[in-house]
Order: sequence, then C-alpha cells, then structure tokens
Amino acid sequence: MTPPAGLILAGGAGRRLGGADKPLLRIGGETILARVLAALRAAPAEPIALSANGDPARFASFGLPVLGDGRFAGMGPLAGLLAGLDWAHTQGATALLTVPGDTPFLPPGLASALAPAPGCAADHDTTEDPRTHYLVAIWPGAARTALRDWLARGAPRAVSAFAAGIGMRPVAIPGAPAEAFLNVNTEADLARARALADARNPRAISRRYT
Repeated sequence: MTPPAGLILAGGAGRRLGGADKPLLRIGGETILARVLAALRAAPAEPIALSANGDPARFASFGLPVLGDGRFAGMGPLAGLLAGLDWAHTQGATALLTVPGDTPFLPPGLASALAPAPGCAADHDTTEDPRTHYLVAIWPGAARTALRDWLARGAPRAVSAFAAGIGMRPVAIPGAPAEAFLNVNTEADLARARALADARNPRAISRRYT
C-alpha cells in the first residue's frame, strides 16, 4: 500500500485551557505534537503537514509545512481538512490521513487499518456508534472537490455530516487501547493524559511541563 499523506489538525483555539496551543503542551517529557507526529510516521503517512492558523513560527522546530485555512478561515476543522487535501494533491498523494493535534496516545498502524474503507476510526465497528472519531480518518483525495463545494454553499460545518455525505464509515482499530483517541481539551484531560504517560513510562521526567 502506498502511504497516504498525513495532516495534523492543530487549529483549535484551546479556550478551555486558557488559549494554550494544545499540541505544544508537554506530556510524558515531550510535547503532544511530538507524540502525534511519531504516531503518524508509524501509521505510516508521508509527507506530513500541520494545519494551524496564526504565526507558523511557533511550530518551526518540527520542520513541517504549516497550512492556514485560507479562504474558508473561521469555518472549523473542515477548512483545515480542505487545505490539507489541496496540499496532499500537490504532493501527488491520492489519500490523506488526518489526526487531531491534541491526541497523545494514537496507536500505530492507522493507515493500514483505515485505508480499505476509507473511513473514520471508531471504538467498535457499527455505523450507529456515537464514539466515532471523525478527525482520525483517511480521506480520498478526490473528496477535495466535494468539500470545497460543501463549504462554499454553507453546508453544515460538522465533520460528521460531511463524512456521511461522501460515504465514509466507522472502522474499528484492532488492539487500540481505551485511551487511544483521548483528546486533551480541559485541565482534567491534561491531568489524566499526564498520569497515563507516567504510568506507561515511570522513568520519564514527566513533571517538567514548562
């Protein structure tokens, strides 16, 4: 299988964490973004870009292309997805694997698990499952045209609505642990993630988060 291109969606405002750049928070002695990037490389996905607005220099140390939302700025993660699909097209990729930038425990092998569908990761394989993770997904490159039209006509901004509209389906990820798709949205989430990272690697200097 030819690996898809990869996109880390890091456009969230982090309001419940005081406006912090969630991907740059530290867990287990490293940033969440470093952990997400490692998971994407193990997916495997190549090349990889970051979807983020604002000053791209804050991510310079990661050496990734940083994609703004462009024309559809302010329209949520679908705008980032479109920027990623357009970028992937310029790289010659026929598919794009997306993951959120605040998910520190993503499992490896996502590309091989999701590629046959294409689809979105789910806790278990049922089309009615409310625990479908719509931003952990492989999107066909051809979806860029449909998504551009979707945003231009003001269709619902929910990623789930667009995914359903193009026939994406939930796909169970074999062997994924319970915390695989944990999003760090609040201080409580951050504390839980740090505790999980400490439990996995008690030798890590994980208390130095600043």
